[in-house]
Amino acid sequence: MGPNVFPHPNPQFARFPSRRSVVHSTKGIVSCTQPLATAAGLEVLRKGGNAADAAVAVAAAINVTEPSSTGIGGDMFCLFYDAKTKKVHAMNGSGRSGKNVTLEQIRKDLKLADGETGQIPMDSVHAVTVPGAAAGWIDCVERFGSNKVSMKDVLAPAIELAENGFPVSELTATFWANGEPLIRRASPNGAEMLKKDSSAKDGCRAPRAGEIMKNPTIANTFRLLAKHGKKGFYEGEVAEQLIKVVSDLGGHLTLDDLRHHAETGSEPVDAISLQYTGQSVGEQTGGGIELWEHPPNGQGIVALMALGIIQELEKQGEIPKWGLKDHNSTAHLHAVIEALRIAFADAHWFVTDPNVVKIPSADLISQKYLAERAKLFNPDKAISAPLHGSPAHLQSDTVYFCCSDSEGNAISFINSNYGGFGTAIIPKGCGFTLQNRGANFNLMKGHPNVLAPRKRPYHTIIPGLITYAKDQSLHSVYGVMGGFMQPQGHVQVLLNQEVFKLDPQAALDSPRICIGAGMPDSDGRMTDATIYLEEGIDQQVVNELKDMGHSVQQLGGFGRAMFGRGQIIRQHFDDGIMVWSGGSDLRGDGAAVPL
Repeated sequence: MGPNVFPHPNPQFARFPSRRSVVHSTKGIVSCTQPLATAAGLEVLRKGGNAADAAVAVAAAINVTEPSSTGIGGDMFCLFYDAKTKKVHAMNGSGRSGKNVTLEQIRKDLKLADGETGQIPMDSVHAVTVPGAAAGWIDCVERFGSNKVSMKDVLAPAIELAENGFPVSELTATFWANGEPLIRRASPNGAEMLKKDSSAKDGCRAPRAGEIMKNPTIANTFRLLAKHGKKGFYEGEVAEQLIKVVSDLGGHLTLDDLRHHAETGSEPVDAISLQYTGQSVGEQTGGGIELWEHPPNGQGIVALMALGIIQELEKQGEIPKWGLKDHNSTAHLHAVIEALRIAFADAHWFVTDPNVVKIPSADLISQKYLAERAKLFNPDKAISAPLHGSPAHLQSDTVYFCCSDSEGNAISFINSNYGGFGTAIIPKGCGFTLQNRGANFNLMKGHPNVLAPRKRPYHTIIPGLITYAKDQSLHSVYGVMGGFMQPQGHVQVLLNQEVFKLDPQAALDSPRICIGAGMPDSDGRMTDATIYLEEGIDQQVVNELKDMGHSVQQLGGFGRAMFGRGQIIRQHFDDGIMVWSGGSDLRGDGAAVPL
């Protein structure tokens, strides 16, 4: 590919120009929401580590600097592109419910009557599942790392930030302040993750932007992980304090549940993919591109299904080939919205732990099935809440980031507490909060995603990766964080790059849409879902979508957090030299930084 791989955006985007330039490098890039975490990844690359080593350094550093979104008390997934083999490797680092966590017990604890629907509250101790991140970090370095840096080297930058303190970023300060009430009431140990201030209530408060925040207890947790590996987290003092605080609050996790996760480790799984040649992309790339996603229990299959439905709609003549003038037009957004709604209807029924329930993933993304589902589309109006087929939004906080290296490897990595600080429950002396991922279990018998012992729930966090279909060379690693926004962001950012020819930074900056978090009913119907449109989308388009039957609300200012925060690192070659090109979402505090 030549030097003009990123054509300049069409003048029509002048009213919403990219806020930043694309960052280029021949050695590697780290792109994430938090500048200090980016620096941690670059430090590990300079020590000889590769993209996978750097990613774990970033994950740990963001745990320290942006704990309102992520941490070692949560889960992780990753997609790793091996430049030597041109293979995409997927790893599932999500935890399970406890062996004593039965549907009957939790319904009883929540006082749900027979036949009564309900869900586990986000702030309930019963939403705590076994944290998978710690094991995931260890396994990522061991399976994909360079073998040139130790776990001590990888975690050193995060430990230094935690012990010596770091200046808090603006958005992080806002999220921290919003989470302070929950931190205070969730457990007796809230002061560990608040700033000392003798004039504040109980002598502590959320740190403000620019203030120095220290967290020596998380530094100790990281040291134990570096020294003892998985046993440093899933056994010993951290494990004991984790189980104690959960038990004291009425939860049912046990030390055996933690040991079980450490022994089974993070699961190597086969990534799932869909080739996209629609909208002339195949002609332009010599065979199209292939979007890779992590398989269920993650929701990456939603992005594949939606993209496949859009492709089928073009084949069926329901939508035309889009040109630059069609970007964020009424017809373009209507097609994207409807394809995503149909895909979500299936996912909210079928996505769960594939080790417990057989999931027809291959059938759900087959051309035959997607062509049939595309027949639900009406180009003139919004369809009623679609029911899931049969092939036989909560706003949440997550961190997504990506790293690349001088060898051509790249990793798409995502780590999350789920909602904000998760449950905000803090094991004493450990310096991190426990996730609330268990809130995504269904509590009705017969549902595939029903709560059961040692089961993984429907997971919102998804890393994305794109290759060229003709030779499986790498196109990009990318992702957009934010609960159910994530597959929606994957589809929109991919179309921005490949159909509307925006460079990585402009593809992220461009205004997005988000189907709101109307929770599905027991049949998987997405009900009462508002379509949120970001400022920058033309008012005429807003009005026309309303006329088509969409429930529409436009958001600006801080409300734009609804649309997630994305990162992209893209690869091309010029004069035989590999070039990395990175973008980082303007909706976050971070940046893409070259090595």
